[in-house]
Amino acid sequence: MPGTGKKKPAMSPSPARRAELLAVAADVFAEQGYSATTVRQIADAAGMLAGSLYYHFDSKESMLDEILSGFLDELWARYDAVLEADLAPRATLEALVTESFREIDRHRAAVAIYQKESRQLSAQPRFAYLSAAQEKFEKAWLGTLERGVAAHAFRADLDARLTYRFVRDTVWVAASWYRPGGRHSPEEIARQYLSMVLDGIAVQT
Repeated sequence: MPGTGKKKPAMSPSPARRAELLAVAADVFAEQGYSATTVRQIADAAGMLAGSLYYHFDSKESMLDEILSGFLDELWARYDAVLEADLAPRATLEALVTESFREIDRHRAAVAIYQKESRQLSAQPRFAYLSAAQEKFEKAWLGTLERGVAAHAFRADLDARLTYRFVRDTVWVAASWYRPGGRHSPEEIARQYLSMVLDGIAVQT
């Protein structure tokens, strides 16, 4: 209030500005690697002083944590919706692949960071959720494939674990080359990938 002599508290950073800075940080981490990236480099890419970045985030680690946890929270909200829809195994697999490519479209840099850094980061207590996420991924995809074999939607001799690894790696490695706004939409890329995969594992009728 006027005349009290007290300083007004600083305004909190806007969510939009934080999201913008996280997107910049994600691009730098994906390009250079987390360990090799400095706060100054992120600030330079954002067009601000390094000290000003600490107004928004207390550390480089905090930025990485928000990037990865935000990506995984959104991905699992979409995966859970697919898994709870009680679709047939093939339709479930198609939906999981499609949602994966949509996430690559929305969070390409975060996916690239997860691919490159999660193994090393998961050893740190702050990033222990990365190991839990990997276990959850495996359970969702393996469960779908095994359900498909049991329902005679996929070949009886299918090695579900090997197929899971193949599909997982084939889909997520796309973050290394995919660029949003390209010639193919995420849905079109998913359709093409699924055509190649399912022609090899679906029961021929």
